[in-house]
Amino acid sequence: MQTIPALRATPLAIALSCIAFSAHATNGMNLEGYGPLAMSMGGAAMAYDSGMAAMMNNPATLALTVPGDQLALALHHLGPDVSVRGVADSGGDSYYMPAIGWGRKEGPLTYGVGMFAQGGMGTEYGRDSMFSMGTGENVRSELGVGRVIFPVAYEVSPKLTVGASLDFVWAMLDVGMVASSDQVAAMGGNLGGASAAYISFSDSNDFTGKAKGYGYAGKLGLTYKVSPTLTLGAAYHSKTHLNDLKTSADGATMTLYDGTDPIGSMSGKMTVVDFQWPETYAVGLAWQATPKLMIASDLRRVNWSDAMSKFTMSFNGTTLTMPQDWRDQTVYSLGAQYRVSDKLGVRVGVNYGKNPVPNTYLQPLFPAIVEWHYTAGFDYKVSDSGCVAFALSYAPKVTETTDPNPYSLTITHSQVSAMAGYNHHF
Repeated sequence: MQTIPALRATPLAIALSCIAFSAHATNGMNLEGYGPLAMSMGGAAMAYDSGMAAMMNNPATLALTVPGDQLALALHHLGPDVSVRGVADSGGDSYYMPAIGWGRKEGPLTYGVGMFAQGGMGTEYGRDSMFSMGTGENVRSELGVGRVIFPVAYEVSPKLTVGASLDFVWAMLDVGMVASSDQVAAMGGNLGGASAAYISFSDSNDFTGKAKGYGYAGKLGLTYKVSPTLTLGAAYHSKTHLNDLKTSADGATMTLYDGTDPIGSMSGKMTVVDFQWPETYAVGLAWQATPKLMIASDLRRVNWSDAMSKFTMSFNGTTLTMPQDWRDQTVYSLGAQYRVSDKLGVRVGVNYGKNPVPNTYLQPLFPAIVEWHYTAGFDYKVSDSGCVAFALSYAPKVTETTDPNPYSLTITHSQVSAMAGYNHHF
């Protein structure tokens, strides 16, 4: 096999014609809920004590917890079911995301540290699928985004709490894809007579990616107790400030094909330019309807249009940009909690956010199209200081058809997620 001397923007044309990031296909790329309590309440978490997951939700609610130290552990399992009708089923159907948080409340002050997965998923289509185009190459994508969070909250008065956090954010991406000469030409590239090309920057580790980027973000929040039974909450999550996601100098490879025969390859550095997580505004309430029944509801506005207006990649200094034009998204969450006893609490919830991805740019490797989530869960005190919690979320099947460019694909996506957690107070 010969080395390719020049590619004339080909790698970027391939990447941009085939992928627009693969990530959590729940509320766009956000999870429907963070922490087992919030997840089982449909994601509502702005105005009540949701445990150490408050760091991801509304840091001001950390001040609503009991005095002392708390350590929380959680594991989230995401089970997407993605299919391109009549073409291929995605083999990416199981992803795990851990979380850990510690907090201490001393008088009116609460502080802590935690690590949470913001989102992460992928799709995988077999080597014999249509997307492989006879090359025998594996077609896949996997994105992971996480945060190490340093929150602080303060109880200003019996009615008012305020909070903030500084977040260290990282993102990781793996990609493997094939594109035909026609697809590359549509993006302004040239395969020089080859029929297809395969580009890959991918590793086999579930917790790292070949392209990596690091940065920071922040949150602000407050809660206000309007009456003994009604609490209001609000939070602002800033847009991230991530560095470009980059591979090593030879971390990406591209191979040209003549039919099923490889005819040349090269390696180089792949850079995903200015990938960011969007800013979010949220308000919510928690109503203690009876001593045993609490109802909570949140309204969130996610500014996808700013963070996902375009997608830009650079390979060995050559750059191409693909429009994304995601719509801003309003997410509605509603949940109820019932304390069966001092030890047992049960929850149900519902979450809705309209799919923010326009069909013009919908891709099989990134079907972020689910809209409804139905959730349930419970918590149970196993000791005076320990409590376990479990949450389940079901997203029914959604079907969307891509605009014909050059042909239409019908994509279906449903999802089952589960989260288990343990909280220890000491």
